[in-house]
Amino acid sequence: MKKVGNHKSFSKIFFSLAFVLVTSLSAFSQDAAKGKEIFNTNCAACHKLDAKATGPALRGVEAKYDKEWLYKWVKNSGELIKSGDAQAVKVFEENNKVPMPAFPQLSDEDIDNILAYTSEQAPAAPAAVPGAPVAATGDVAADDSGVSNNIILGVLSLVMMMLVVMLFLVNNMLTKITGAKGLEVAQKDRSVMNIFKAYAKNQFLVLVSAILLLLVSAYFAYGWMMQIGVDQGYEPVQPIHYSHRIHAGENGIDCKYCHSAARVGKHSNIPSLNVCMNCHKNISEVAETTATEEHSKVFYDEQIAKLYDAVGWDKSLQKYTGKTKPVKWVRIHNLPDHVYFNHSQHVTVAGVECQTCHGPVEEMEIMKQHAPLTMGWCINCHRETNVKVEDNAYYKKIHEELSKKYGVSQLTAAQMGGLECGKCHY
Repeated sequence: MKKVGNHKSFSKIFFSLAFVLVTSLSAFSQDAAKGKEIFNTNCAACHKLDAKATGPALRGVEAKYDKEWLYKWVKNSGELIKSGDAQAVKVFEENNKVPMPAFPQLSDEDIDNILAYTSEQAPAAPAAVPGAPVAATGDVAADDSGVSNNIILGVLSLVMMMLVVMLFLVNNMLTKITGAKGLEVAQKDRSVMNIFKAYAKNQFLVLVSAILLLLVSAYFAYGWMMQIGVDQGYEPVQPIHYSHRIHAGENGIDCKYCHSAARVGKHSNIPSLNVCMNCHKNISEVAETTATEEHSKVFYDEQIAKLYDAVGWDKSLQKYTGKTKPVKWVRIHNLPDHVYFNHSQHVTVAGVECQTCHGPVEEMEIMKQHAPLTMGWCINCHRETNVKVEDNAYYKKIHEELSKKYGVSQLTAAQMGGLECGKCHY
């Protein structure tokens, strides 16, 4: 009997050790890096690690709930709630009853990897070094190494005083010289008057001079008037700073995602703030790497706060308050009222890239008018741009007829009627 008892005890110890070993190997096999990738693809739209978003913060979530329950919740939370699971119902109600999408495609191993990523310790904030300068929170950091403004103003004031004294001394010297040589100066003045009298008597010379003066004046007046309404380089300050460099450049957002009307309508729309909130509902601050020398992270975070204030979004409660404020955007590109320009004709039919007219917007921190948008500029584009007819039924028939007429295989926009006045001026 003792042998049997010893055998059973040995079996229990063996299976206990085996269970611990399997559990340890399972934990060791979890891949936090892979979990981060899966998290960013499937979870980051609604969850953050250390802050509440549409869903709760997920840092350390594995310690709060049973793993088997987490498997069921992630794969189909709606089914778990319908079953009456008390814990599932509680989580659902605590998060404003926002339904969580089902992820049946995620395996237990994928979820383990996500949990490994959410179980990582939060990075510690850098400790402040005694005596180290504090970073400025605004756009421009204070420069303690530079020369004081008071010293610079003092030096400039001293230089101005020296100039005034020098001018006074020079003026006195000129007065003395003029007094001593008054007779000589008077004689020179008399000779100058004789020259003007001779010029006035020569009517042909006066007529030529008048015509030349009028032509020069007309040239400069015409050049000045031709710049009226030409706002190339116009770069206004907007009520909310929007960086095309970050959105279209670093994040690679397609222009037509925000300016969707450019594909189907005459005008390119100013995006509604709801479009901004599609992303910024969960992006309440920018990464440290986004900041530049001109604009700090604090500055960008303040702009997101302005967006929340305009749409009435409560970040802590993760819901809209209903209190909104209109944003008065400053228009940059503006054509005269008598000009017809259709964005869809150029963007969708002709396949013209946005950068052709608006410049490298993906590099612009502040949006500005890149092109002059004058009639001559448009005409030159029509003369130089070939029409894309491959797989473009819109131009197929007219292209075939005009190709025979002009005897060419490729037509420009000008050859297809792009220079007719009525096309742009009704």
